[in-house]
Amino acid sequence: MSQSISAAARRSRNTKRAPARRRFWRASVVTLATLGGAAAALWVAVHRYDWMGPLVANTLRSIVGVDAVAKLEDVTYAIEDGVNRMTRRHDAPKAYWAVPAVATAQKKDTTPIEASARDVPLLEFRPRDPGPALKQWSAPADGVWVPIRDSRYPREEPFLYKTLLHPDANRSWSEVFVVALDVRRIDLYVVAGSQEPKSDDPKTVYERRARIPDEHQATVLAAFNGGFMTEHGGYGMKVDNVVLVHPKPTACTLALYKDGSMRIASWSKLSANEAEMLWYRQAPQCMYEAGKIHPGLIAGGGLKWGATLDGDTVIRRSAVGLSADRQVLYVSITNHTTARALADAMHHAGAVDVAQMDVNWSYPKFVLFETEAAADKRKAVALASGFEFSEDEYIRKRARRDFFYAVRRDSTRQAKP
Repeated sequence: MSQSISAAARRSRNTKRAPARRRFWRASVVTLATLGGAAAALWVAVHRYDWMGPLVANTLRSIVGVDAVAKLEDVTYAIEDGVNRMTRRHDAPKAYWAVPAVATAQKKDTTPIEASARDVPLLEFRPRDPGPALKQWSAPADGVWVPIRDSRYPREEPFLYKTLLHPDANRSWSEVFVVALDVRRIDLYVVAGSQEPKSDDPKTVYERRARIPDEHQATVLAAFNGGFMTEHGGYGMKVDNVVLVHPKPTACTLALYKDGSMRIASWSKLSANEAEMLWYRQAPQCMYEAGKIHPGLIAGGGLKWGATLDGDTVIRRSAVGLSADRQVLYVSITNHTTARALADAMHHAGAVDVAQMDVNWSYPKFVLFETEAAADKRKAVALASGFEFSEDEYIRKRARRDFFYAVRRDSTRQAKP
C-alpha cells in the first residue's frame, strides 16, 4: 500500500515539475535568441559606425582588462574568418576601381610657371608596376599603378598613385590597398589625437589640435591613420618638439628629419640622430627592414603584430613603407589580412622597409580630399568603399587617435586648371 502511495506521489510531483521545466526551457531559448540578436546587432553596428567599435572595446577593457579583450577579439575574428572561408571560398578576387586603358600615360601641364615660383623643379613620378602579388589569383589590373589626380589641377604630374593587391592564396577577399606618395614633392605631418597616444609622462604639457590646421586645408592631398594606443605597446611619438611617448629601442620607427628626408627603421638604428628629427612615430618591430623580412613572420609567431598564439589573426590592418631610395612612401590599408600577407604585399609593391600601424575594423583609413564647388570647402573621400570615414574626417572632425597628412610641398606653383 505504501509503495502505491509513494509512486502516486512521485507521479504527482513529476506532473507539477513538467510545466516548470517547459517554462525554464522556453525562457532559455528566448534568452539565447535575445542574446544572439543583440550580438548580431552589435556586430552590425561595430561594422557600420566608426565610433561604435572603439566605444565597445574601450568599455570592455575598463571592465575586464586589456588582455581579456584582446583574447575576445582574437576569438571573434577567428570565428569570422572561419565563416568567410566556408561561405566565400568560391569568390573571385574583386576589383575596386577602373584602370585607364593606358595607365602609364601622363598628361603634362604646359602652362608657363613664374620664375619666382620655381622653388622645386617639376619632377616626373610614376612607380614601376609590381604586377599581381599572385599571378594565378588576382583581380583585373592588380598591381597596376593608377594616378590619383586633383580635380582642380587635372593636367599636373600626380603626387599619388594607387593599386590593389590580393596576396593571400587562401582568401580571395584578403585585399591590400596601397598608395604611393612622391616624397620629393610632399610634406608629411603627424598629428596627435585628442585622446591617443596618451603621454607616458604626466608632466607633459601639449595642446592637441587633433585635426589638420586651417592653413594646410587648401593644399592637403591625403590623410591616413597613425599607430596604436599607448596601452597597446607603449610605442613612442614625438611631435612639435614634444615627446608624448618615449621611444622603445626595438620598435619600428617612421621619422622625418629637418632636411626633409624620411626613414623607417628600428629605433636602435636611428636614435643617434634623434636631435635631427622633426617628428617620429613608432610601431611594432619592422615587418621588413633593409629588404629583409622579420624572422617572426617566417616562423609564424606573429604575436607582435596582433596574432593569436596559433597563427596570425585575420583582421583589417594598415602599414607604411619606404622604397630603397626613400623617394616613395607607401601607405596601405587592408581587408581580412594576416600580418604576413600585409608585409609581403607592401614588399611586393616596392617597400624595403615596412612598419605596421593601427589595426582592427574602425581604425585603418586613408582619405583623399575634394573641393565642394557649391560650398567652397574641402571634404574627405575614401580611397576605397567599405572603410569608415566622414566627410569632415581630419579637417573639421577632431580625431581621437593620431594620424598623418600630406600636403603639396610646392604649393605656390600649382598648375592652372
